[in-house]
Amino acid sequence: MGKRKKYLDDLFEEFPYTFGEVCARKIKGKDGRSLVQLRIDMGILQLESSGRPDGARPEGFDTYYDYLVAQRVEEGDGFALDEDRCLEIDREFVQFFHRRISWLALREFAAAVVDADHTLALMDLSSAHPPEESWVAMHEQYRPFVMFHRTQAAALVELEGERPDSAVEAIDLGLEKIRRVFADHDAEDHFETDELVKKLLEMKQSIVDEYAVEPSLTDQLAAAIADEQYELAAEIRDKIADYKPPEV
Repeated sequence: MGKRKKYLDDLFEEFPYTFGEVCARKIKGKDGRSLVQLRIDMGILQLESSGRPDGARPEGFDTYYDYLVAQRVEEGDGFALDEDRCLEIDREFVQFFHRRISWLALREFAAAVVDADHTLALMDLSSAHPPEESWVAMHEQYRPFVMFHRTQAAALVELEGERPDSAVEAIDLGLEKIRRVFADHDAEDHFETDELVKKLLEMKQSIVDEYAVEPSLTDQLAAAIADEQYELAAEIRDKIADYKPPEV
């Protein structure tokens, strides 16, 4: 029996890397389970398609976030993030980032929404119990980027379901949440000029133009206020407050 090949040349040739693109594919494992592979400059990352991307079960939980939620309940007011916990949080952030961009490249938009929601929940928990403020700032700077991905994916889920009006509402909802993040950091003046915001607005306009979508609730509200139709504006605000994005 010959020695098993250790080089990856054949695999790299079969799955080439293109600079500037997210190169991802879905495959089946030897046991038939679904996997995602992400081609990077000098290698290939293999990710589980559900649960934690590396397939680990931290302390028996599906993800490290789930473990931390349980620990927060168990430890109560004594719950804190030490160096080891921060390291594991960062590991999970990176793993879910890799899978999220893979889902987007593969047009698996519902899965991208799920992974973005996981990252945002982990960010919420870690920012609520920071070891120091600089650690929070280092991570919070990426929140708009994650929200951008989530908003894109949520809108594309609606488009795939032939619901362009709901796609526009999903973008408006995402933009409003991103605006709040800017406001919370005293940076609302930069919202309109932010490149991610511009891309979402361009996406929204493209959908409106292509599908002849009626003005969204957000746009109707802005128009009502501009025309000083305050009773109508109040009605539209109630509709916006009652709006629930479709589950994915």
